[in-house]
Amino acid sequence: MFVVLLSAILIIIDQFSKYLVVKFLKGASDLEIIKNFMWFSYTENTGAAFGILKDARILFIIITIVTLSLIFFYLFKYYSKMNLTVKICASLVIAGIIGNFIDRLRLKYVVDFISTNFFGYSFAVFNLADAFIVCGCFILFIYSIYYERHAR
Repeated sequence: MFVVLLSAILIIIDQFSKYLVVKFLKGASDLEIIKNFMWFSYTENTGAAFGILKDARILFIIITIVTLSLIFFYLFKYYSKMNLTVKICASLVIAGIIGNFIDRLRLKYVVDFISTNFFGYSFAVFNLADAFIVCGCFILFIYSIYYERHAR
């Protein structure tokens, strides 16, 4: 139940952020958030990360359904054995996947809007759903390394 509730809250946050971006930034100038580092910039992404596989919507829908099915299978099978960290990571990943899936189904593209500049290099424009997925996977990766080390 925890994973479902947290995922739902994160999906609402993601979708609301995209709603605001469409309402206030579509057709407008970029909004600088942190000088020379971060901007909000409305972008329509028909591809995956860094714009790869443009217009492969059906492929992304299939990948999304398969991925969510595998995650939910794992959750149902091992939920009682999972600790809070793993449940939070699962919630982040599920929310990110579903947040972008909603965009693909509803709009046929994903709304991206966070643009950053690291050491003079522009990074790909992304959204909160993307950040949820990356953070969930990163935390789970670090946790699994830590857990494996201490389990021995």
